[in-house]
Amino acid sequence: MMKIRTLVVDDEPVARARMLGLLSEEADVEVVGECADGSQARAAIEAKAPDLVFLDVQMPHMSGVDLATAFGPAQMPAVVFVTAYDDRAAEAFDMGVADYVRKPVQADRIAESLRRVLASRLVPTHPAVVGLREREDDPTIPVELAGTTRMLHRSAVQWVEAQGDYARLHTVDGSHLVRISLATLAERWAEAGFVRIHRSYLVQLKLIGELRLTGGGYVVIIGGRELPVSRRHTRELKDRLVRAAKQSWTR
Repeated sequence: MMKIRTLVVDDEPVARARMLGLLSEEADVEVVGECADGSQARAAIEAKAPDLVFLDVQMPHMSGVDLATAFGPAQMPAVVFVTAYDDRAAEAFDMGVADYVRKPVQADRIAESLRRVLASRLVPTHPAVVGLREREDDPTIPVELAGTTRMLHRSAVQWVEAQGDYARLHTVDGSHLVRISLATLAERWAEAGFVRIHRSYLVQLKLIGELRLTGGGYVVIIGGRELPVSRRHTRELKDRLVRAAKQSWTR
């Protein structure tokens, strides 16, 4: 069976030992090395070309983010950021890392991270990803939930609300605040069917159940919630809805 060649990078010996112990229980993993800082890790990545790096975010001299940026997306292996803090979650989202795991690391989160890596990048036909192949083009966003950082699939987001330099992602189960602007999300998610309806709102076009004219202007209905449509976005939204309807008729 193909194994995931994995490198562990953490400046804390205890944390590094814990990660190595957890990975030793995973049959799909072959640990090819461990590093105590970013400089060692850079050399190890160049020399050993691992498939996956469990990378501590907060390290002296060269952080995990700095290391991943130094290589760039084409040269860097799949990355799972590991940290005791949440203040770099937005950067993880921007860089497209495979997962973002909070310390102290638990065995079930390691197993989940490995499944994500297998599904998205390494071994698409591996048995561990059966039933997950549809998610390969569905990127994830690190969000905070009850003190734990989880990866939320973009497809689960129904609409997004601007809150200053942050954005609140609304799903069926609740909402999550992430450190990224609505304008940035609108640009990145346009090809996935998200459309701007207002300076403060971005929605999944296919989830719009109704476009309604009210005394104050147009609103859309998504999941039973009314969201305002600004005048400048009304015509474009109507055109998009008509085109989407025509496409569904001709299928």
